[in-house]
Amino acid sequence: MTEQREKIELEYMLKTSPAILFNRLSTPSGLSEWFADDVSVKGKEFIFIWGESHQSAEQTLRKENKLVRYTWLDDEMDGSWFEFQINVDELTGDVALVVIDHVEPEEVEDSKELWNQQVDVLKHGLGSA
Repeated sequence: MTEQREKIELEYMLKTSPAILFNRLSTPSGLSEWFADDVSVKGKEFIFIWGESHQSAEQTLRKENKLVRYTWLDDEMDGSWFEFQINVDELTGDVALVVIDHVEPEEVEDSKELWNQQVDVLKHGLGSA
């Protein structure tokens, strides 16, 4: 059993619509544009492929244009999950992506940097960079 994971929460402002962003966060084709090299799906199980490695997660929570959560199915991940939330400012209409992840305490800074890099790719793909 690994030590307790630490929750990190990161927020990114994006120039896009909630519907377009949700598609990038919740579908294999959308996720493969920025999150993994390739993504396939079998039922609720998403298989994320990075080079020679792959990990499986189940889409355990989904609210159209609002949020999507993936729970890791790999044993070493202890059922931890990561989540994407889409927040829209009622006054300005600004769209924010909130990433919530659970990481090993010694990996917090590396994980934040990795999310920053991946979201930069997402922003670029959305023309929001």
